[in-house]
This record gives sequence, C-alpha cells and structure tokens, in this order.
Amino acid sequence: MGSALWTGISGLNASSKELDVIANNLANTNTIGFKAGTTYFADVLSQSISGGASGTMQVGRGVSVTEIQTQFSTGSFESTGIATDVAIDGDGFFIVNDADDASYYTRAGAFRLNNEGLLVDTNGYMVQGKVIVNGTPSGALDDIALADVQSEPQVTSTFSIGANLNSDTAAGGQYNTSQTIYDSLGSEHTLNTTFTKTESSGSGLWGIQVSLDSTPVATLPVSGFTFDSTGAMTGTYTGTAALAGAGTLNGAATLTPDRPGMVYQTGAMTLTRTAGIGGTWSITVPGGYDNATMTSETTGTGATAVQTIRVSLDGSGTTDLTFSGLEDAFDAGGTITYNLTNTPTTGVSDLNINMSGITLSGGATIGNGGTVVWNMAGDDHLDITQYASASVVRSLSADGYSSGSLKSLSIDSNGIISGFFTNGQSTELAQLMLAKFTSPWGLQKMGDNLFGETISSGEAVINYAGQGGIGSLTSNSLEMSNTDIATEFIKMITAQKAYQANAKVVTTESDMMQVLMNIKQ
Repeated sequence: MGSALWTGISGLNASSKELDVIANNLANTNTIGFKAGTTYFADVLSQSISGGASGTMQVGRGVSVTEIQTQFSTGSFESTGIATDVAIDGDGFFIVNDADDASYYTRAGAFRLNNEGLLVDTNGYMVQGKVIVNGTPSGALDDIALADVQSEPQVTSTFSIGANLNSDTAAGGQYNTSQTIYDSLGSEHTLNTTFTKTESSGSGLWGIQVSLDSTPVATLPVSGFTFDSTGAMTGTYTGTAALAGAGTLNGAATLTPDRPGMVYQTGAMTLTRTAGIGGTWSITVPGGYDNATMTSETTGTGATAVQTIRVSLDGSGTTDLTFSGLEDAFDAGGTITYNLTNTPTTGVSDLNINMSGITLSGGATIGNGGTVVWNMAGDDHLDITQYASASVVRSLSADGYSSGSLKSLSIDSNGIISGFFTNGQSTELAQLMLAKFTSPWGLQKMGDNLFGETISSGEAVINYAGQGGIGSLTSNSLEMSNTDIATEFIKMITAQKAYQANAKVVTTESDMMQVLMNIKQ
C-alpha cells in the first residue's frame, strides 16, 4: 500500500525538476547563444505482484529524470550593426581561451577588441584563430592580436591620365595635370604633366613635359603625342636637334633641348653671327616655327668670353633649346647649323618615365628601379583625346599609397577578418576558427555562455567556417537564445498539472493510510 506514496513523491520530484529546467530556459530568453534544455523521463523498474515472471502482473514504482538534454538548434539572428558581432549558421562553436590558456567553446559571438588589441568575448577570454600571411591562414591556433597592425606603404609604379586636349588651342598653348604618387617610404609627391600644343590647329601634335614636385624629369622616352582627324591618339613623336657639319664659326656649341616636345617640325636651323668682337646673333628657323625668338647672354671677357643662346620655338618666352659654349673672342662672323628632326611613331605603347635622377628625402625611391610606367596601352589605361572642346581631365589613376593605421574591421562568412586602414586600403588580417563535436550533447555547461569538452562530447574538430559542415558566419549579428517561449509555457502547464496530480496521489494515499489506522479503533 505504501508504494503509491513513494510513486507519487517520485512524480512530484520529476515535475519539480522539469519546472527547474523550464524556469532556466525562460530566464535565459535574452541570453545570446543560449541553448535551451529539455527534460526526459523514464519509468522506474516495475515489480510483479504475482511473484512470477509474467508481464501481466507488474506495478510501476514511479518516474525518474533520465536526462536533461541541451537543444543545439540555431537561434534567431539579431542585427547589431557591430562588425565584430558574429553569429554561426550551423553546428560549430567559437573557441576562446582564458588567461591560463584553457580552451572553452561558445555560441555567443559578441566580440570586442580589448586595450591590448586582442579580440575577446564578453568574459574577456581571447578568441582563437589564425593569422593570415600573404592571403593564406598560417601558423597554429592562437589569440587574434590586432594591436600593432599597420598598412605598409606601396610605391607608385604605374600611372595613367584620361584627358581631352582642345584641338583649337593655339600653338604654344599649354594644359597642366597633376596627381599624387608615392615613394617607397609612403611620402606623397605631385606628378605634374604639361601638354603643349606644338603647331597650328589641325596637325594634331602635343608636346609633353613631366616633373616630380618641382623637379623636371631630365629625359623622356618621347617628345609628345600625335592625333588623327577624329581626335584619337595615333602614336608619339621624338624631337631632336643635332649639329649639321662644323659650320664657319671658330667654336662649336653644345645644344640642349630643354623641351624636346617643341621640336615638331623638321628642317635646318641656322645661327648667324655678325663679324667683330661683340657681334650680334640671329636665327633662321624652318617653316612652322614662325614665332621663334632668341636671347643671348655673355659671361666672361676677352678670350674667355662665352655666349649662351636660348631659343623659344613658339615665341612663348619659355626656353626650348639652349646653345652654350659659343666663343665671342673672334672678329669674323659666320654660321652654325643644326638639323631639327621630328620622328613620329605609329601606334601607342606604355612609356617608361625614368625618375632615378631625382633625389628623394630619406633615401626613398620611386617606381621600379626609378622607372614609373605611364600606362597608355594596358587593359586599364585611360585615353587622351584631342577634340574641339575644352581641355579637361576626365580621370586620373596611379597605384601606390602611404602607410595607414587600422580604422575598422569586417568579418566575412568564412571568418576572415579584414582591416580597413586610413590610407584607403583593406587587408586580410586573420581568420576565425570554429570547433565541431561528434556529440555536442555531451558538452558540459560551464556558465557564462561557455561549454567545456568532455569524454562524452568527443574531441573538438577544428576547421574553417564554411568547411566540413561546420557552419558559416554572419557578421554584424548575434545568435539569440533558442528558447521557444510558447513551447515552454505549454510545458510549464503540463508540469504543473503533473505536479498537482501526483500531489493528489500522495494525499489520497495518506487518507487511505489514515483509514487503515482507524480500523483498530
């Protein structure tokens, strides 16, 4: 008779434990990454009231709680707008280590950078991953440290200019462009390009001059560009000036083309000196240089006197050709002739601009071995045209950048952490690693949203997100608790009813025992 009392008590205990689980589930409704528990019951071994082995005469001894199983279904995702908040869409776990390097596992991906630049969870435990070197995760699993991250500078090696040069520009007219490029130390420099119309309207020649900051590039591979009647660039030209014979003067002169781009017509240019000490100079130029002007300057006296002549082919006053070393210490006049040559090249190709002769501070270099490529023929080159509209820069491009400090982070679906830097660059820095277990139900709840590995769970299998069925990641989001409030309320009602029913069994059994006690009276 007393067994019913103990059976009822077992029901009370079981229902009470179920209510404990339900209460815990509901209490953690807003706990990120929380996994709800489910209570499982089993009947207690029955006894036979006939003394035999027949199953038709057995009475149960009550109920017991056999398991409180954690449910690892994925909870809903909440958008947070915080780049370091990450949710797992799948079966994996984040790996975090405490100060003693003990590993724990969690679904709560609310991560932050601490004052040491380490990526940590809300407990201050270090999130584990691998550093990315040259685009590949490498090394052992370790703390993700982002304290000393910096974007190294990249030297400019290629630039391009997209522009229109007004075909109606008068000879000698100029158009300037400037763009920023970087040396090997990340210092900014201004690359200036000057386009000069080198003939009358319609012939389609523009000379070029390039300077770095305020220092002109000494030698360019070409003197300028040629255009056809449709305004398209057809190629380049190279202007040269060379001594034609010995001439009739006692001395020869060194000719320096200050702006080779201005040499756009071919023909003989003759310098003539009148007789007598202190004689004057005049210049004869081929057709096309009708506006040419010249100036002369004398240094020294007597037998050591030397004259320098500067010629402006377009009459702008800007020196295009410099003749130096002309002797003035003779009475006879005479002439000296130079051949002006314009050599066109059909077809457009990249130009190698040699800047190695320009000294930069700090021992910095620029380009590849001092050479910066003007991209004029590559797939990503920018076009220069000559249309009858205003000269304008359409676009400019140049590789290279300065150094930069970390500005913000992002995490992609594979757990790759990329840094965005103040120099506009982005770099892959590290990759989050995830753990998976053969039996996650065997994990031990450690509190603080953490799980611990046990023999029952099996050893953690470490892998990248998105591989091996471990799940992908969603950044700017957190996985919320998977507690289903409606389901828990229903379970609460059934637990309450079960408790009441078992309590009724206990009171009924008590009444029956009281009746039995009253029989002897």
